[in-house]
Amino acid sequence: MSEKFTGGRLVVRMLESLGVTHVFGVVGGQTLAITDALIDTPSIEFVHTRHEGAAAVMADAHGRLTGRPAVAIATTGPGATNLLTGVGGAFRDSSPAIIITCNNNGENIHNDDAQNADHVQLFKPLTKYSRLVAHGSAIKQAMAEAYVNAMTGNPGPVHLDFARDTIEQALPEAPPVPAVHPAREWVQDRPIAAPDQIEAVAERVLAAERPVLWLGNGGNRSRACDAVLALAEALNIPVVTTFNGIGAVPTTHPLVFGALSRMGTNLSSRVVAESDLVLALGNSLNAVSTGRWRLRLPEIVQVDVDPAVIGRYYAESTTGVVGDLAVFSRDLRTATAGGAERARAGRAGWIEQLRQAERDWWQLSESRTSETEGRIAPPAAVRALREVSPAETVLIPDAGNPGVWSFLWEMDLPHRYLKPVGFGNMGFALPAAIAAVAVEPQRPVLALIGDGSLGMSLGELETLARGGGPVVLAVFNDSSYGNIRQEQELHFRGRTTGVDFGEIDFAQVAAGMGVAALRVTEVGELMAAAKDAFATARPFLIDVALDRTANAWTYPAFAPHRPA
Repeated sequence: MSEKFTGGRLVVRMLESLGVTHVFGVVGGQTLAITDALIDTPSIEFVHTRHEGAAAVMADAHGRLTGRPAVAIATTGPGATNLLTGVGGAFRDSSPAIIITCNNNGENIHNDDAQNADHVQLFKPLTKYSRLVAHGSAIKQAMAEAYVNAMTGNPGPVHLDFARDTIEQALPEAPPVPAVHPAREWVQDRPIAAPDQIEAVAERVLAAERPVLWLGNGGNRSRACDAVLALAEALNIPVVTTFNGIGAVPTTHPLVFGALSRMGTNLSSRVVAESDLVLALGNSLNAVSTGRWRLRLPEIVQVDVDPAVIGRYYAESTTGVVGDLAVFSRDLRTATAGGAERARAGRAGWIEQLRQAERDWWQLSESRTSETEGRIAPPAAVRALREVSPAETVLIPDAGNPGVWSFLWEMDLPHRYLKPVGFGNMGFALPAAIAAVAVEPQRPVLALIGDGSLGMSLGELETLARGGGPVVLAVFNDSSYGNIRQEQELHFRGRTTGVDFGEIDFAQVAAGMGVAALRVTEVGELMAAAKDAFATARPFLIDVALDRTANAWTYPAFAPHRPA
């Protein structure tokens, strides 16, 4: 079969043309015509995983980091359904990816063949585009259309289901495929706001006493950091992000005051509470950001590439602008230049108040002591790890408490943060870390993983050992599903169920799977282990004996701001 020009070879040639550099997945009988063609395609790296769910997360992480889609591939039935959770994460967090499933022969699809499943119907709710490809002549068009859907507007995952005979049969001739598909250029274009809209917004921004830039995930997707910060600096406007927008701007910038979500922080919630105009940039104002829309907001200017997002919530107080937020920020800075000096001066007092509040806020997490001997408090762990991690480190917190404690992580550089927010899918951090070093092998990665999430992705330790790279895994080990246990304690009079595990020494587990590891019980040990691990530039797992007494739901730094 490998000597014929099959549909599978055309699939791979189209992937090359569309700029795909990585395929993640688990092989199966139905996938072989594609995976065999990858052997002869050195420009595409195939990373085989222990579970299809990890492959989907890897494709998601690749899309977040690069802005370009990778492939997650799986066979029919259970192979395909194992992808779904990771695909949901990419969909909810707007990450481009190409999901490929390989079905039975076309004549047997929907019949009682082995592992039969209707893949298209399964994937439709969690993708931007899902279709069956049942004829060789449809491969080129289907793949180009899928790519355009993944990359344009609000990006996201797309799904192609290939009938087995479609990719195994020889084509009458090899269709021409350009080395660089023309869609790779124009899909980067974004709509631009009209000049009269910019002028109207400029008047309102200059008139506002306390405007705020509330930057969402669109800031990451559009790589808008420089434009947003230039606007903030020109007009002396504070910047906060959504949970999903963390990393869109450096957290250490003097006008950036952290992330606002349902669990944090009292600093960022103060900024929004005191504002009289919110510029929601690439921010859908979803439930996570607004406390399920209970958050009271002033007048809103909402800027997004997707018109359907604008005014979906807070409609009565929202003015919409359809356009790329980076271009919008540059144009607004130009339109407000005449009144910028006066605006800066008028907001100077408020900004200084916020900076003092920020200094006070950081003091809330300064302590390195723990209430439990031989255990490390989560805030101390995060801040200590930040001290010894290289500035360019990519932080990947998993779902649950690791993500909440990551509010205490400082970033000097943008686009160094990955977190499953919209879907909150556990088991994210380890596969995402593998994808990060697959994309850029020399880039240091720190994954914050709860022991619950690691239990869901444990097999990928072998994948990490096989691939290598400067990845440090910090396992926040409290022998429980900590975030849910803490919520039970808070709302159910201390009663808990279904959340506690037996003690596991993950350092021993990791060593048995080929990853060097150490268990630590003191902050000094943690810092030394992480520093040494980054110096080796090889995978290393640190099993952090975590203090269970620090509750993320009631931690003072994360409590909402209460006006005096």
